[in-house]
Amino acid sequence: MDDALDPAKLSATEVVGRWLEHLTHERRASPRTVEAYGFAARRYVGFLQQHRGEALTALALGSVSPAEVRAWMAGLRRSDRPLSPRSLSQALSAVRTFHRFLDRRLGVAADALLLVKGPRVKPGAPRPVTEDQAFGLIAEAEFDIIRDDWEIARDQAVLTLLYGCGLRISEALSLKGADADLPDPLRMIGKGGKVRLVPVLEQVRQAVAAYVARLPFALERDGPLFLAKRGGALSPRHVQATVQGLRGRLGLPDSATPHALRHSFATHLLGAGADLRSIQELLGHASLSTTQRYTGVDAATLLAAYGRAHPHA
Repeated sequence: MDDALDPAKLSATEVVGRWLEHLTHERRASPRTVEAYGFAARRYVGFLQQHRGEALTALALGSVSPAEVRAWMAGLRRSDRPLSPRSLSQALSAVRTFHRFLDRRLGVAADALLLVKGPRVKPGAPRPVTEDQAFGLIAEAEFDIIRDDWEIARDQAVLTLLYGCGLRISEALSLKGADADLPDPLRMIGKGGKVRLVPVLEQVRQAVAAYVARLPFALERDGPLFLAKRGGALSPRHVQATVQGLRGRLGLPDSATPHALRHSFATHLLGAGADLRSIQELLGHASLSTTQRYTGVDAATLLAAYGRAHPHA
């Protein structure tokens, strides 16, 4: 084996760097997500090396025990700046994603991560998920120990469509085998027969391609693109149940639903400077007043920040 890929010779610190490069260049994660995940992984590796009293290789990371993971989490609770339960759940999600990379790229599995649950989080006010939480939901799907690899790829593809294109569940599941290559723009027929054109990000196309490549069934051009375990059409209830399980593992509130990913698509576009009319067209809303509810979330966040920061607030 090439020394550069030998987990017995590659240091834990080096593999964190390779993972962050993977997130940046292959997964095209946002800089904020890469920074947050990198911070969590470095603290995790630093704890393990201090706990064991030696520098660790990538191979050694595969021997991590549930007790060590729980001790790392306990340390985050007791630090000078203790993490909230929700932040702790997100840190655990980052570490799980890191170990999934180790397993897939270097063949170093860490089954201990499957035995560790995140802290319970009190439900918060309904709101769209953050960029990190959306990325975490999609990445967390990789840790389903019951479903086959093709089913995991399918679930990730559906969630990526909801967040990356702002689709409704019904719209994502209405795609046919003929749509597998995802033409750009994607022509969608929404509520009331309203037709709209949706740009397709490369990450979305890659997620769907990964699912199709693993699919054990032959796709029919006029048949559904997303198939259930026995080959029939995937149901909306499956998508809802999948997100319900993922948000439980991540400690996200009940408001983190599949529709919240569509909501987040619009909110994050708005926050990045997109105008309301463009978002209306991308979402397929008949009325601008329907789209305006997303500005209320943005204004609430702005007012909360004002209240914390302004000296006279």
